[in-house]
Amino acid sequence: MRIRFTTTLLALLAALSCAGALATGASASTGGGAGPTAATTPSSTPTSSSSSTPTPSTKAPKTALATWFGPGFYGRHTACGQTLTPVTVGVANRKLPCGTLVKVTYHGEGLTVPVVDRGPYANGANWDLTAAAAQSLGIEETVRVATTIVGTVPNTPTLGQPAISPEAALAGGAVAAS
Repeated sequence: MRIRFTTTLLALLAALSCAGALATGASASTGGGAGPTAATTPSSTPTSSSSSTPTPSTKAPKTALATWFGPGFYGRHTACGQTLTPVTVGVANRKLPCGTLVKVTYHGEGLTVPVVDRGPYANGANWDLTAAAAQSLGIEETVRVATTIVGTVPNTPTLGQPAISPEAALAGGAVAAS
């Protein structure tokens, strides 16, 4: 239970830490924005026609099939511009813009993850969770999950990665052991 809580907390912090960053390296063709956008909250009426705001035609189904991916793709770039690693927490979807935050619930456990890739393309699934997201939810095979769109964050190269401390960021990722 403690590991699942920690993983869920890290995933949420990773998604939220990207909210203030600039969107760089994303192209409109992959759903990424051309510049920074503020995080939004869901609304029944879209307030703009921006590509980062889910439109009625890209709303997520309430429940759908989900698969997971990872080990064979580590080190490769996702369609949204991130490098997939074992700690990347996110989801692939064929229609939602990169950076859309989706709450995925399975057997009472919930996890909010950003859209970081396109897919899935097999098993009739609507969602393809990264291995870290699937592990956090206890998913080991194709399953039915509940989903809710909860907002958006800018699409950045570090979207879905665990947040690092300010000290590590200033040191280029290296921090002396305590």
